[in-house]
Amino acid sequence: MGIQERKTREKGLRRNQILEAAKEVFSSKGYNTATIEEIADVAELSPGTLYIYFKNKEELHTFLSIDILKHIAEEVELVAQDNVSSDVKLDNLRDVFIKVYEKDPMILISLFHLQAGETLRNLSTEVLDQLKQTSARALSAITSIIVEGIEAGVFIDDHPVALADVIWSTFSGVVLWVDSKRLLNDQKDFVKSTLKIAFSIAKKGLKKD
Repeated sequence: MGIQERKTREKGLRRNQILEAAKEVFSSKGYNTATIEEIADVAELSPGTLYIYFKNKEELHTFLSIDILKHIAEEVELVAQDNVSSDVKLDNLRDVFIKVYEKDPMILISLFHLQAGETLRNLSTEVLDQLKQTSARALSAITSIIVEGIEAGVFIDDHPVALADVIWSTFSGVVLWVDSKRLLNDQKDFVKSTLKIAFSIAKKGLKKD
């Protein structure tokens, strides 16, 4: 391994080390309370080192959102490529969304807040482009499932991108709404059960009579 290749590898490992530490701190303390100093302490690095890799706490938090969005895109693409019927793919898509939520609920909630909030206006062009490209990748895979269902005569013949938007907004809306109810009422986490009901309704709406 050459010197440059080793430096690139070490840089990637250090970046992942920082992201893992940030995920731990954000999940335990929340975004507003967490500090760069606390993240650096968990990562066993100096705050100055963190600033070499990330401009500020906001950018670090955004990259965590991009990472989970990339994971969603990869999983949705696998669902789209599977050799099963379109309506089964829709069920599998629901299961992917539930598994992602169960794996990293706080980061997923942060992603949906990011996509819906004013924070987007404060991101650098480079980071915003990454977020846009990854979002487009996930939406494209969902759209391909819808197109396949339309062409097979299973789903209603309507605008596939708009229908894909409905699927994605169902996912994000349920996660944000049920989470807000849980925080306000200190109840159990009902996201999984509510997503199952929401997707059952969405599936009935998508299918032809």
